[in-house]
Amino acid sequence: MQGRHTEAAAGKLEAVQRPPWLSARIPELDGLRGLAVLGVFFYHCRTRLVGTPMYGTSLWGWSGVTLFFVLSGFLITAILLESQNEPNYFRNFYARRALRIWPVYVLVLVVCYGKADWFVDPHANAPWWVYVFFVQNLFHFLLPSAIGPTWSLAIEEQYYFLWAPIVRFLKRPWLLAVVLIAALIASPLLRLHHHGWITPTHTLTHLDGIAMGSLIALGLHTLALDRRMWLIIGCFSIGIGFSAASSFTAGTAFLDCALSTGYAGTVLLAIASTGSRSPLNWLLRRGPLPFYGKISYGLYMTHIFVFIYFGWFDVKMDVHGIAGNLAVVALRLVACTALATALWYGFESRILRLKRYF
Repeated sequence: MQGRHTEAAAGKLEAVQRPPWLSARIPELDGLRGLAVLGVFFYHCRTRLVGTPMYGTSLWGWSGVTLFFVLSGFLITAILLESQNEPNYFRNFYARRALRIWPVYVLVLVVCYGKADWFVDPHANAPWWVYVFFVQNLFHFLLPSAIGPTWSLAIEEQYYFLWAPIVRFLKRPWLLAVVLIAALIASPLLRLHHHGWITPTHTLTHLDGIAMGSLIALGLHTLALDRRMWLIIGCFSIGIGFSAASSFTAGTAFLDCALSTGYAGTVLLAIASTGSRSPLNWLLRRGPLPFYGKISYGLYMTHIFVFIYFGWFDVKMDVHGIAGNLAVVALRLVACTALATALWYGFESRILRLKRYF
């Protein structure tokens, strides 16, 4: 009798595990992260790309944040699932998240308010406590434009603050799936009804991407499907998601659902094909995309600072038309890359060495 109980308990623990074909590190995801941050960068440069072949593509660059959410949802949920029954679960998870997020976050806040005459807009009215508790996206406050991108960071922090205990205590995969599907249903419905208390960046209306990424992690860790089947599911999701995004969901409350589905398929395709020698996998593992993926957090958090700092150059180039606009974009890209690279090698990577203690 005791032996049967032991076997049953072991079966429950083994129900959630990384598939044997999937390595702990998936280098292709670095390339996707680089693609996401470059999309956001060029979206914020879109007014300088009018009249160029890049303009149309740059208008969709905002969806790079959705790709970030899918990637983050997958990676963090995979970590939580694989450490679900380990001791110090909460300490290790939250300490590692703090080491990854807080140093650069605090640095940009200090620079922003330390040089307020440059970086704090006169109309900005967000109080200090919203930054401390990562709730700047939940209230109708105006943030300084330099730290405007922190709204998405706040969403991730709120999500994982709640998601970690849910994964720890619910245990059963089907219950976790119910929570995620509920989030996928609730987000577009809340966007559809335009409640006055919901801000444009409210967490409840931006759960699609993170929930999709979390579902990928949950499926990979619980469903007995081989790599080929996941490839098929990924290709199908790409076709359905991006087709819907470019047609009947465009301009509606369901656009984020379609984009999240397409990006989830993209992430799943990269995961299931990891290590292959296809041109796409090579592009995601080598060259500029994975490099930008490595420095993506610093670039995302500081690129508006760079835009503001070089505002004087923008003014000088205004008289040169498209050529001047392209010069502005080129300078921004070089300066943002240099700053984010310096942040990674001189600051972020050194702090992240402390992760070994957790």
